[in-house]
Amino acid sequence: MSKVTRNLPKRVGVDLSKRVFQVHAVDHREQVVLAKAMSRERFFEWCAQLPAGCLVAMEACGGAHHVGRQLALMGLDARLIAGNFVTPYRMTGKSGKNDANDAAAICEAAARPHMRFVAVKSAAQQGQLAVHRLREGYKEERTAAINRIRGILAEFGVVFQQSPEVLRKALPDALEDASNELPSECRLVLQRALEHWGRLDEEIDWCDQRMVSHVKSDERAQKFVALMGVGPVTASAVAASVGDFALFDNARQFGAWLGLVPSQNSTGGKARLGRITKRGDDYLRTLLIQGAKSAVMSARKRSDPLSRWLVQLAQRVGWQKAVVAMANKNARIMWAIATRGVAFDPHHVPPTPPARIAPTLQPAL
Repeated sequence: MSKVTRNLPKRVGVDLSKRVFQVHAVDHREQVVLAKAMSRERFFEWCAQLPAGCLVAMEACGGAHHVGRQLALMGLDARLIAGNFVTPYRMTGKSGKNDANDAAAICEAAARPHMRFVAVKSAAQQGQLAVHRLREGYKEERTAAINRIRGILAEFGVVFQQSPEVLRKALPDALEDASNELPSECRLVLQRALEHWGRLDEEIDWCDQRMVSHVKSDERAQKFVALMGVGPVTASAVAASVGDFALFDNARQFGAWLGLVPSQNSTGGKARLGRITKRGDDYLRTLLIQGAKSAVMSARKRSDPLSRWLVQLAQRVGWQKAVVAMANKNARIMWAIATRGVAFDPHHVPPTPPARIAPTLQPAL
């Protein structure tokens, strides 16, 4: 092997930022061949000179998917690592965090044979997820607008029930009521706040329409909508967030990736299970939990096996645990639908696994 070949980077760790990328590269002998900061433009120029298939790892952060797509076009093996998996490999620990140490830790973490990587999302996936992010922002603004209106009204002794629908219906009459002490300037302010509320509702409706269109155009999302407690918003979010469900070996791994499985503190052969881990995507987990609540609340109105199981489970372990169990079951069903190409059947009963027969012990001769 020539000297030039030995000095070529075998693995590269990159700590991303908006303008400056910190690079840490090692060769086949795990010797550092480069450790320096580069501008964004210089980094891509340097990557174009790397050998095809070179592993370039980075943390899964803002802009990482775009960088991963650009590196993949160059023929490089771009991989994303969750930040919590990188921290244990920082040699200086928590007290020595800087860009250079982070890049070295990313490079080291990427070399672990059992490291789990984040799949690089396509531009279309991120575009659809941008609709979900916009919708969540509008929802927060709408809540703030409603609270702002209630706060102003409360200053003048005008109080309504804790319901947006009640406030929307009663506010116009309150603005026209001359018997209250609302000054004219305050009435103008509340009128504009009410109009702003209406515009936010229109923007949220637009986002909902985009999600419905996405569900209609995505075969997997169409099958997801058939699940109990899964609507267009949840189906669109899952389909856009998970490009390839085959990255998970089984449905149990997908549920664990969403943080819907109990945490463990087991030792000495004694299993201790606690609350759910809440790892993974908070947005997807929240949507699944919210949808599961509606499925559990309406389970008594249906007679399919899944609904009967929900009713019995809620009676045995409580309503909240039944909701989490339903969310986990929906996640597992989604994995099965996406990987096996089947449709959801609420009346499906899984076959009973064959009984395991213990081997007969032969007497010693």
